[in-house]
Amino acid sequence: MSAAAVVEPLPARWGRVLLKLSGEAFAGSLDGGIDGVAVRAIATDIAEARTRFEVDVAVVVGGGNIWRGIHGEGAGMDRAQADYMGMLATVMNALALQDTLERLDQPTRVQTAVHMAQIAEPYIRRRATRHLEKGRVVIFAGGTGNPFFTTDTTAALRAAEVEAEVVLKGTHGGIDGIYTADPRTDPAAARFDRLSYLEVLNRGLEVMDATAITLCMENDIPIVVFDLMGPGNLRSLLEGRRVGTLVDNRERGK
Repeated sequence: MSAAAVVEPLPARWGRVLLKLSGEAFAGSLDGGIDGVAVRAIATDIAEARTRFEVDVAVVVGGGNIWRGIHGEGAGMDRAQADYMGMLATVMNALALQDTLERLDQPTRVQTAVHMAQIAEPYIRRRATRHLEKGRVVIFAGGTGNPFFTTDTTAALRAAEVEAEVVLKGTHGGIDGIYTADPRTDPAAARFDRLSYLEVLNRGLEVMDATAITLCMENDIPIVVFDLMGPGNLRSLLEGRRVGTLVDNRERGK
């Protein structure tokens, strides 16, 4: 018998999850760019989840810490061109996360909707699913490959394609769910424990864009909005604890 006991992974609340990471989360305490400390914290949570639980993890990354297409449009740049630049920014974040995960001994693949064969696989749904089945974390970069779509929409689309059971939208800046207003500027803001998709749309709550919410609603994929950087939050969610705000098809209290 070996000196180190083998610990069997525990059943998770969901068997396959899609984790949506904003680009700003990669900046950590910096004004922009990639903060290695923040990336390692994110990667450590993901690697721990894969080790501790029977769960497949797919990730969609944003690129707002490096470039936002809408900012380029505001400066007079063609919107489509600016959005393509944003797609490249997401690839940079994906490669940073992949490198950190693999330093933690977690096998990882990056798939991008914008073909760049020297550094990432092209996005192929069946191949992505196969990677997940083999225990690899799959990071989706390059958005949908089309301008005018956000990475929130990418998250909803990829979740449906790989049959993820939930979209876990990790926030940053200490916001631990969906509020009636921005809690950083309005001390009277109240947090919701649960909302329906239609409530989010009708109230105009800035959770994900309307296209992403509608895609999740049509495919019955719940969304959990939670504080990504909160210690142990990802683990608690997989254990089945109530963390953040749940968005699904059911009304509150039912």
